[in-house]
Amino acid sequence: MLRIEGVEFAYDEMKSVLQDISFSVGEGEVFSILGPNGSGKTTLLKCINHLLKPRAGRILLDDVDVGSMSRREIGRRIGFLPQLHVSTFPFSVLDVAVMGRAPHLGLTSTPAESDFEIAEYNLEKLGISHLAGKPYTRISGGERQLALIAMVLTQQPELLLLDEPTSHLDFGNQIRILEIIRDLSREGFSIIFTTHFPDHAFQLSCKVALIKGGCLLDTGNATDVITEENLKKIYGVDVHIVHIEGAGSQVCVPIM
Repeated sequence: MLRIEGVEFAYDEMKSVLQDISFSVGEGEVFSILGPNGSGKTTLLKCINHLLKPRAGRILLDDVDVGSMSRREIGRRIGFLPQLHVSTFPFSVLDVAVMGRAPHLGLTSTPAESDFEIAEYNLEKLGISHLAGKPYTRISGGERQLALIAMVLTQQPELLLLDEPTSHLDFGNQIRILEIIRDLSREGFSIIFTTHFPDHAFQLSCKVALIKGGCLLDTGNATDVITEENLKKIYGVDVHIVHIEGAGSQVCVPIM
């Protein structure tokens, strides 16, 4: 579904932020991008969404170059959840979700009843329909993250780009977001998410790309790519990877 071929990006004529990035993501796959701060993870997501234009390489969605698509077409096919979002206006949670219909509306159009129905359906799917009338500025961080995911789903895209969707969330909300990602992939959504938690990639049994200094260190299945040696390379710390009996998963334990 998505192919990234030799992508390079730089903000100026200085050193590239991304260098020769290549990988693919199929329908219904979850793809995790791991890397230290400043490694280019967010920049890569913005290139995929064509908020930034690569200076080399191609990004293909169903064999169509994303760079050839209109902003509206990209919005209909790719949903992007940024790392940080601060709203100073007390929109209701339902209004925030309905904003996801923007790519489907004309410049002077207003949301129809059907648009609100789609938004309400996604609030219900995420278990936050009871927040529909509450101001977005007066709900918790975890609830805001769910409201934003509802907005992205209301776009009805094929591909979801989630930039550190579990950051700043408590343990319970982190698990809830991971469960939502898993369930969405089972519905056929292709999902790329960035994270600082290798355990999350293990829990989702997803494919992984390791990035350091704008370069792709390794890519493949989580159990093959997330190794003690690779984590030492990208984070500079010693880690034990432990298999949890009965859970069918692995966890990373730092050596201190």
